[in-house]
Amino acid sequence: MPGFPERIKVYVVGGAVRDRLLGLAVQDRDYVVVGATPEDMVHLGFRPVGKDFPVFLHPATQAEYALARTERKTARGYKGFQVYASPEVTLEEDLIRRDLTINAMAEAADGQITDPYGGQRDLAEKILRHVSPAFAEDPVRILRVARFAARFPEFTVAPETLALMREMVTNGEADALVPERVWQEISRGLMETKPSRLLEVLRTCGALAKLLPEVDTLFGVPQDPAKHPEVDTGVHLLRVLDWAASQGHDLAVRYAALVHDLGKGLTPREHWPDHEGHEAAGMAAVRALGTRLRVPTDCKELALAVARWHGEAHRADRLDAAGLLALLEATDAFRRPERFEQFLLACADDHHGRPGFETRPFAQADHLHRALAAAQAVDAGAIAAAAPDNIPAAIRAARTAAIRMGLSD
Repeated sequence: MPGFPERIKVYVVGGAVRDRLLGLAVQDRDYVVVGATPEDMVHLGFRPVGKDFPVFLHPATQAEYALARTERKTARGYKGFQVYASPEVTLEEDLIRRDLTINAMAEAADGQITDPYGGQRDLAEKILRHVSPAFAEDPVRILRVARFAARFPEFTVAPETLALMREMVTNGEADALVPERVWQEISRGLMETKPSRLLEVLRTCGALAKLLPEVDTLFGVPQDPAKHPEVDTGVHLLRVLDWAASQGHDLAVRYAALVHDLGKGLTPREHWPDHEGHEAAGMAAVRALGTRLRVPTDCKELALAVARWHGEAHRADRLDAAGLLALLEATDAFRRPERFEQFLLACADDHHGRPGFETRPFAQADHLHRALAAAQAVDAGAIAAAAPDNIPAAIRAARTAAIRMGLSD
């Protein structure tokens, strides 16, 4: 490390301190520098990279070092701040602008912890609590609290923090969130230990109805009229997401799990508990949500496939050979087998999210794998040479016959 003058103090801050105190592996370390000017940092060999406030990269490790700073709210939204960085800004002044007490601690090089706002107490009591009223100035913090609830599911949100989050939603502060930042935090939350907590916290403070209204409408809608009429679709969704997380599924699969039942939220109340045709109806909602949040293409494509075809996948053993081939073609199983496997994983998550189905195998996946293997054994090249006038129909007929024969063995 460069030799800092004695007047300059350097601390590890935020998540690294929190995770070390929790006994978790520390992935990244953020540093705050007290008593320094930008000129000091450049003189010491650091490279300036911060656009909105002074941040510098360490010349050897490339770790980020930020000058201690204060912030003043000047406009709505998470960018509406005026930043003040100066050697006179104290460590305590820098820490008070942070979101939660558990993220507002600093550790000196000798291991001494600075904890002016009760972060260690809240770690011990497993509470997510805001540091100061300034929490309400940044709507992204609503999403961050929900994400931390998903990461640390044994933690509860302090009542006063939840009340402040509700107030932020009510007064329109959450309306200033831009789609890219919403997706960033939602996608991170989906990848946490218990993503159901992300939705629960957002719903409790009213933010889910603002940010993901298509998902919010699922709560209170009956789920499966034939097997589980008492199960709420929203509660089912929470179970599906947590199952996907327990299996370590990737983001595309978890996002598909999040939106797979949006069509049920579109069913007119007078048709409840029936949801006939909800898969097709839900595609418009899935497409609109993906466009609004600017969801990455791989996530959007898989989500659309799952929303439309998961019902057929669950009924695969009742489909005839032509129906199975249609499902395989619709989910692009021949050209993109890896995407088809993601499709099956999302369908399996839906299956295991039903009460009593946690340990019951998703047998339909094996059925579809057998159908796909039988169809893939067809020599499309030979058929094309033998029937040049109607190649697609000839290949489809051969694959249908192969599936019928393969599944009759």
